[in-house]
Amino acid sequence: MAEGKVMNRWLVVVGALLIQISLGAIYIYSVFKPGLAGRFQDWSTTNLALPSQLVLAFFALSMILAGRIQDKVGPRIIATIGGVLLGLGLVVASLAPNLFVFVLGFSVIGGIGIGTAYVCPIATCVKWFPDKRGLITGLAVAGFGAGALVFTPVAKSLIASSGIMSTFLYLGLIFLVVVVIGAQFMRNPPAGYKPEGWNPPEPAKSAGGPKKVDYTWQEVLKTPQFWLLWLTYFAGCTAGLMVIMNVTNVWQSYSVLGMGELTGAISGSDWGSILTQAASAVMIVAILNALGRIAWGKVSDSIGRTKTLLVMFVIAAVAMLLLNWLRSYALFLIGVSLVGFCFGGFLALFPAVTADYFGTKNVGANYGWMFTAYGAGGLFGPWLAPKLMKVLTEVGYEATQAGELVIKQFKAGNYMLAFVISGILCILAAGIILIVKAPKAKEA
Repeated sequence: MAEGKVMNRWLVVVGALLIQISLGAIYIYSVFKPGLAGRFQDWSTTNLALPSQLVLAFFALSMILAGRIQDKVGPRIIATIGGVLLGLGLVVASLAPNLFVFVLGFSVIGGIGIGTAYVCPIATCVKWFPDKRGLITGLAVAGFGAGALVFTPVAKSLIASSGIMSTFLYLGLIFLVVVVIGAQFMRNPPAGYKPEGWNPPEPAKSAGGPKKVDYTWQEVLKTPQFWLLWLTYFAGCTAGLMVIMNVTNVWQSYSVLGMGELTGAISGSDWGSILTQAASAVMIVAILNALGRIAWGKVSDSIGRTKTLLVMFVIAAVAMLLLNWLRSYALFLIGVSLVGFCFGGFLALFPAVTADYFGTKNVGANYGWMFTAYGAGGLFGPWLAPKLMKVLTEVGYEATQAGELVIKQFKAGNYMLAFVISGILCILAAGIILIVKAPKAKEA
């Protein structure tokens, strides 16, 4: 306990950022796609997308168990295990001879490692910073959004110099070391801890005596508030992950359709410009994703979680409903950046909302269950866009393969229906946020 009393709580934030930046590299899967397509030429488009979908699912599901365990044994051990699993998963992926082994390593072992480590900084930070809960959860997950920004150039450089499979090996070793180092800062505050100069709000009083404000995960699942919040989180994650995981293909479609009737294949230089613009869009969305986590968290501490979420869902809804018409590059960047900015805010606010509604004692387990909405949105959003895309044209483009110039085909399409569905979900989420209220405190 003495250690907890003297520990500088901002060291927990340092550890959280080290962990989350590494885990956030989950968002750079699109960087690996061309190399994987060249290495495994028998993989279909669906095969190529499968690892990115499953890693999100295992990420979310593993948080349920990891959150419960870290509430009991502490975050340091669990975060360390998560780092080891993530590193091991990428090492296995680097040795994969086929899709099954790659998915086993990258998606299953790696996804479980991400979920195991991810829950610890969030659960720990909300306990150390009850006075800045929105801001600090924003900081705790900002690194996750910035992971793509940090590791996209690293991965590209490694792929160019060492090849795609060696890249997974090197990244696995990097993540293992960095996450394990960050995990050593993950320690819970001593019992009864409160920041100097801060006093918690007075609990509600009634004739019935003292009230219990810390819910177990079993109790949380029985409340209607949990399921209403879960639906809103699902809507926000569907929109955010639909954009993040498809931004490259969407811009390629917009660019091709904007060229009008083509008499031949798109030149290599023109196609390269389109890819450069798409890569820049990925980076910009990653920056706004990270900034949104801090900015919206800070805003929520000032005006309240409900008002902040309402504003975010309205912005996300408008952006998704208009995205099909934002065809110039500047307007496209504004649209996808707004969605990314709000998506980052969802990931910052829902841990804080979970703690606000159900207490901090079991926040690891409780948020683990809430985070399954992210996993569901991660499966639904990235799948919905290509599934509902209406192919409008197929064009050839020049590319270099094995040192030779070849003509490859690209199917450009309309994503409007998927965008509209996502926008409507965000509108419904805004309506739910208006009516949902924190559960009344339970009898102790």
